[in-house]
Amino acid sequence: MLWCALRLPSPSGSELTEPTASALRGLATWALQFAPRVALLDEAVLMEVQASLRLFGGAIALAERVRTDATVLGAASLAWAPTALGALALARADIGGVDAAPLDERLDPLPVAALTAAVPHETTLAQLGCRTLGELRALPRGGITRRFGAELIDALDRAYGLRAEQFAWVTVPETFSAKVELMARVETAMALVFAAKRLLLQLHGWLVARNAGVTTFTLRWVHDTMRPKEVGVSDALVIRTAEPMRDVDHLSHLLAEQWARVQLAAPVECLELVVDDVRDYAPPNASLLPDASADRESLTLALERIAARLGPERVLRPALVEDARPEWAQQWRPASTPQRPKATRPDGMPQPTFLLPEPLRLAVRSNRPLYQGELQLLLGPHRVEGGWWHRVEVAHRAVESRQVARDYWVALSAHAGALWVFQTRLAGDEAAWFLHGLFA
Repeated sequence: MLWCALRLPSPSGSELTEPTASALRGLATWALQFAPRVALLDEAVLMEVQASLRLFGGAIALAERVRTDATVLGAASLAWAPTALGALALARADIGGVDAAPLDERLDPLPVAALTAAVPHETTLAQLGCRTLGELRALPRGGITRRFGAELIDALDRAYGLRAEQFAWVTVPETFSAKVELMARVETAMALVFAAKRLLLQLHGWLVARNAGVTTFTLRWVHDTMRPKEVGVSDALVIRTAEPMRDVDHLSHLLAEQWARVQLAAPVECLELVVDDVRDYAPPNASLLPDASADRESLTLALERIAARLGPERVLRPALVEDARPEWAQQWRPASTPQRPKATRPDGMPQPTFLLPEPLRLAVRSNRPLYQGELQLLLGPHRVEGGWWHRVEVAHRAVESRQVARDYWVALSAHAGALWVFQTRLAGDEAAWFLHGLFA
């Protein structure tokens, strides 16, 4: 068994303040990405990582990864041990690292205050000449129980692995909302990036635990109470990604690009991150062969960063939509807009390579359409009807409908090759033919 204790800078045995308790919950949410068994105890987060070692490349690699991000989240110390209370005692003594030495050799030199149950009796134990956990273990167990209660012996046994430990495990919240109180008033937006990364690390842990990726989240900042009267209580920034994302570095870059164009109306004292939309996330598969999906992902990340810098309305990408009308089946949308599943065409009708900007009306002879000669109809008709819901404002504020009812054909021209034409009926049941596309 291997436990990790992540301790926040709070005196052991004292009551936690609300900011510390909030930071502790955030640290626990972040820790859920490493192990499903995470618990809160006093001023620390405990996680049982034995079953996760192989996934993260062993204890040494996992310890290095945990240490890097835990420091950003405010952890003052962390330690590893075969028991939860033993790891917490080592963290309070700031003795970290994965050590293969026997547990009793590591715990015996620690002061008795490293054990929460011993803190109320620290003065009495010192008067008895008992200042370390090893000296406490050497005392008669019956005498300790009679004088200090069974709780102290129970905690001592659980720390040394002589008795099983039981905890109430932290569960993954259904929604994500995290807040961080700033240590000082911040007057520039770019100075908030470091504090925002703490929230993004918590978000990453929550997303990994839920096997999801974020597509939209809101970062809200609360202005100082000494703000001018005309300034509101808070302001917010909405971040969108084209694909489900949980890469902390990429999200940090998006925030930095957005904040570079933000002028704070007043100093900020608090940051809050709220997730608006999440979707299922498929992690990239490791492969020995070149993977085209990696190139597509790189392009998506680059477009999002450019859009964050220039503005979403200046970076557009084509997107297929579920619309039977060919001229409306593709639209230009902001690159940061979440991608929808690709539109499908179950009818199996061939689609032209090139589509004309506007359908070209054709001449008709003996009920046959003409385009560089008489056309031979090869395949069809294929009825396309829709758009009754589509209204467009034109000149003088008049509103026109974009409803269509067409019969499409694949036609052959002796000179122009394969064409895509359709027939419609105008006023008075007059048949009309139009050229709409060409096949390469």
